[in-house]
Amino acid sequence: MDGVCIEQLMEPALVSRIMSQVPATDVWGVGKKTGQKLTGMGVQSIAQLKATDPQLIRKKFSVVLQRTVMELNGQRCIGPVEERSDKGQVMFTRSFSTPVRTREAMDQVMSIYAQKAASRLASEGRYASLLTVTAGTSRFATSAASFPSAQIRLVRPTRDPIVLTKIAVAAMNELMEPGIDYVRGGVILSGLSEHPGADELDLGLLGSTSAEDCEKVNVSDVVQQVSQRFGAKAIGLGSAGLAKAPEWSMKREHMSPRYTSDWDELFTVQA
Repeated sequence: MDGVCIEQLMEPALVSRIMSQVPATDVWGVGKKTGQKLTGMGVQSIAQLKATDPQLIRKKFSVVLQRTVMELNGQRCIGPVEERSDKGQVMFTRSFSTPVRTREAMDQVMSIYAQKAASRLASEGRYASLLTVTAGTSRFATSAASFPSAQIRLVRPTRDPIVLTKIAVAAMNELMEPGIDYVRGGVILSGLSEHPGADELDLGLLGSTSAEDCEKVNVSDVVQQVSQRFGAKAIGLGSAGLAKAPEWSMKREHMSPRYTSDWDELFTVQA
């Protein structure tokens, strides 16, 4: 097959022969433990799994494996999943590389995360009317546990990073307990719409004081445009503008290079 297997173009006899030689555990969703139970029923190959009664499979295993058997027999049970264009929230949550214990450090977290979420909102051209902040200690820690969370309804829909940052920082500042080891945090924006509030904050650019001579540009749009042109680290408000990542930032030194999506990480070949 030259390394490419397209079942629809293959002879049925060849497909059956392959299925009789390949173990059932090679089917997506059939794990080692399930394979052991199937072996106890005399089902070892994909062909044997295909020939098994779907109702029996559902009774002894699950409806998911039943659908797999039906799919093997050409009956579509799991349709293609389309990306939702109307997703109801934008979120930015991360685990910390080192625990966050002070209000100052948590203010940094909320400031950076709120601006990241605002940037994503701007890239989608939408506005949020609800902001949620969360943080938490490790569920396996033996010390005191704390999972502060607050939901704030905004006066009007916005994606302004200044407004969202101030609200996120203030909300978490009242909830967190200094001295406790927080290992994760997040900012979630929901109640999304395509229309801004009446008083969405604008910046007059180029120093003009005349409304007629000055083009008004939304703060979030300015941040988004600069980030897209010069990179995500080129601009930030307050703590999010730090040139050096905070100590608690997620460690990514072992992240795979983005050869196809980042100019700074292009693969270098030398002859």
